Amino acid sequence: MADKRHMCLRGLIILCALLSGISGVDDNQVFCSSGEDVRLSCNNALSGCTSTTWNYSNHSETVELIAEGIKTDTERHERLSLGSDCSLNIKKVTKEDCGLYTCRQYVNKQQQGTDAHVYLHVLHVSSSSSQSEIRSGSSVTLSCQLYYNYDLFTCDSLVGFEGLEVIWVNQAGVNLQTDSRFQISFSSEQCLSSLTTTLLNEDHNREWRCQVKHRNQLKTSATYTVKYQTPPETKTPSPVTISKSPAAPTQPASVDSTLIPVSSSTSEKKSSQTTAAASTKQVSLSVIWIAVAAALAVLITAVILWVIRRKRAGVYSEFTDITTDKSLKISDLKYLEIGISFSFITEIC
Repeated sequence: MADKRHMCLRGLIILCALLSGISGVDDNQVFCSSGEDVRLSCNNALSGCTSTTWNYSNHSETVELIAEGIKTDTERHERLSLGSDCSLNIKKVTKEDCGLYTCRQYVNKQQQGTDAHVYLHVLHVSSSSSQSEIRSGSSVTLSCQLYYNYDLFTCDSLVGFEGLEVIWVNQAGVNLQTDSRFQISFSSEQCLSSLTTTLLNEDHNREWRCQVKHRNQLKTSATYTVKYQTPPETKTPSPVTISKSPAAPTQPASVDSTLIPVSSSTSEKKSSQTTAAASTKQVSLSVIWIAVAAALAVLITAVILWVIRRKRAGVYSEFTDITTDKSLKISDLKYLEIGISFSFITEIC
């Protein structure tokens, strides 16, 4: 009997929620994707927010988040904040944050007015393959699931009465249901849409989006980006290039491969320059010695010639005096001339 009453009460809550949605009052339903920041409005807030209390309910569990304007939940303390209009702000929403949020007003510990309800639905996308398994040619299955308060809603009711749609689109917004490359299935029990495909080379960095539409209006979307693991780059040593141009020396590829050749070439250049300078100096000294020897030879020759001329002039003067003596015979003159020549040669030697 108690179970029947519980089922009837649950049915009435669902019916009330559906009727409120059909009548157009759907501001109390908020859709977001996991990882986003969300703001939940409090429609019955009093000024100052010191009387505002926020409670969270899911799976028959109720947790007080804000009490009289002060945060009380320790688990989500860092992600919760109260806005100036008493709205509840949640940072980096997770799929566990889905559920019913209730805003109440208390004055002197007495509740004022009625509760303001906000139903938070969270969209989450996951992959059946780990990042290391994502590669071209492999098969991958992507799951897009809408998390909601299962105590108050069913996916069938959201789809049938609320006009809820969960679809996959590409980067251009085209529904992938029309592409035979993708196998897409939908489970109304879990509000789960699965996409299966075989990855191609051109799928690297490609995005596929899961969208949630409520009454033909886009409420939220979650994106999955295909990322292939590239092999680590192997650094191969670059060859050492020796440039012959003196104006543009090449940058050495590594310290060990270039320092020794550069040093040896520099020492060789210095030694060759030193050798060339020494040889040039020797050549210059040889030329100087040759010039000095030539000058001395010319000088000695000139002195010898001058001495010869002087001697010859003195001998011939005597010979002239003798030849003037008419008492000498011709034969005596010949002997005299031979004697003079012999004497001249002897003196020279």
